[in-house]
Amino acid sequence: MMAQQSATTVSPAGLRCYSLKVNGEEREVTSYRDTSLLLVLRNELSLNGPKYGCGLGECGACTVMIDGVAARACVIPAFGVRQRAITTLEGLGSRDALHPVQLAFIEEQAAQCGYCLNGMIMTTAALLRDLPCPSDQQIRSALSGNLCRCGTHQEILCAVKRAVQLCLQQAEEQP
Repeated sequence: MMAQQSATTVSPAGLRCYSLKVNGEEREVTSYRDTSLLLVLRNELSLNGPKYGCGLGECGACTVMIDGVAARACVIPAFGVRQRAITTLEGLGSRDALHPVQLAFIEEQAAQCGYCLNGMIMTTAALLRDLPCPSDQQIRSALSGNLCRCGTHQEILCAVKRAVQLCLQQAEEQP
């Protein structure tokens, strides 16, 4: 049985050149094998939606979706997700066509400093992808690992509930 060829090249210094599928596009990156996905997204690809918060995967500021599942980009090596679909806040929607979750957070003014928003929005989008009509407890449980130091929790919960309405409305409008 033949070994599968890898599209990864390695420099003498240990840097690896490989591609990542980010927001639907194949993007070439160069990093060390253990460089976090967060650093690659921000420094190599200039995607600044995911934020550096704790660096330990506990605050949620760096949340992205990997194959549709919310994941903490600060603790995941980018090299390890080469064959997976990565979605950042920038890939969720566009200025001309916001994702319903993005629109809901704007409508409900669910931000104060805004640092937690990336994680709150990405976690909510992943939740609603799997569970279109979550209960209050399911929403609280899904967002429990996302920290907001400004105390906008009530506005965030209202935004998630609004996002549920907008997602359902969007689903009804599609043929």
